Amino acid sequence: MTKIVFDFGGVLFSWQPQALLKRELPQRATDDAAAQHWVTQVFQNYGGDWGEFDRGTVDVPALVDRIAARTGLAAHEVQAVVDGVPAELRPVAQSVALLRRLRDAGTPLYFLSNMPAPYADHLEAEYDFVGWFRDGLFSARVKAIKPEPAIFEMAAARFGARPDELLFFDDVLHNVEAAIAAGWQALHFTDAAAAEAALRERGLIS
Repeated sequence: MTKIVFDFGGVLFSWQPQALLKRELPQRATDDAAAQHWVTQVFQNYGGDWGEFDRGTVDVPALVDRIAARTGLAAHEVQAVVDGVPAELRPVAQSVALLRRLRDAGTPLYFLSNMPAPYADHLEAEYDFVGWFRDGLFSARVKAIKPEPAIFEMAAARFGARPDELLFFDDVLHNVEAAIAAGWQALHFTDAAAAEAALRERGLIS
């Protein structure tokens, strides 16, 4: 049986970093261009300092210090952004509805998400549907991040599946490409309707 694996941010949870920066740093993110500048500076395309936060090798105090030193933002400004992330991770209703249909049909569900430990803890505590998954990997808990091959190997082993038995949905194209390179089935997630259509084509949902 095909096991379906979901990413979290941008798939099951909305993620709008420009909106986050406008909300938490309104004096700096004064328009779309300024907000995008600070998104790039803070998150570094989820590499650099933030990538190590995702990996679980940098804690919040060290992250704040690093970003402040690198960007010129005050530490309290960086802390506001870091603290504001959970409010920006909101469930996408259509994606959760699709997840519910799959669960109700008995489809084996798993997740694979680049997620710092504090946010992983928050999502598990806040949203019951995280408990619908049979298992999953948060990057910070295994000290590896997508698109590195190691995390796909870890996930397949943990899920008790051959790579070709796993169908992965991720909104980031290079993560999809990395999953395919690891032998997984993988599709670029754009929205729940398109994902549902793809599952129907494969006979995985009625």
